[in-house]
Amino acid sequence: MNRIAKISAIGASAVVVIGLGVTWFAATRSQDDDIFAQCRQSVVAGGAGEIGGPFTLTDENGKEVTDADVITEPSILYFGYTYCPDVCPLDSARNAEAVSLLEKRGYSVTPVFISVDSARDTPELIKEFTDFMHPKMIGLTGTPEQIKKVSQEYRTYFKVQDPNDPYTLIDHSTQSYLVFPDSGFAEYYNRDTTPEQMADSVACFVDAWKKANPDGAAGN
Repeated sequence: MNRIAKISAIGASAVVVIGLGVTWFAATRSQDDDIFAQCRQSVVAGGAGEIGGPFTLTDENGKEVTDADVITEPSILYFGYTYCPDVCPLDSARNAEAVSLLEKRGYSVTPVFISVDSARDTPELIKEFTDFMHPKMIGLTGTPEQIKKVSQEYRTYFKVQDPNDPYTLIDHSTQSYLVFPDSGFAEYYNRDTTPEQMADSVACFVDAWKKANPDGAAGN
């Protein structure tokens, strides 16, 4: 039984999931300037450069880290929370399975889980979650201000349904983001993307990135 099938048993109830909250339009960057043009399947308002940015968070070991510490190779970022009954574990399991498929093909990619639940998601809880998903998965949390900032950088949405309820659900967007250590955001993936489709797409991006950055990508 694969990881996604195992995780599906966790979901006991539905969680309300909101999209990015923005409309995706054709990117303004010309294909001649885009090293990933042949790989892209999505388009972003203002271009890919409008997504992502620097952040400072706390990792699953309680250490303060920056985006430069975390994104040291091609990485797949996902915003969720460990108390999520079904969507987050399923999406995270899909990302982990895609990373495992890529490993079998000789690609090294890091899955990253960024919690939007600063009130409940301690480093210890996140570590338990990420260790179960994939040995390479990095878990991140932070203060409400830090989480809000990184969420805005990636144009994601989240809202705590009832801050006074210790069992509250959190509405949140569910896209996963492919990012690179030098060029930043490259692509996003929706929930209906399969592990195989994600692996094929990420491989295309990594190959293009290596071709454009032969020295910087030499260790990948």
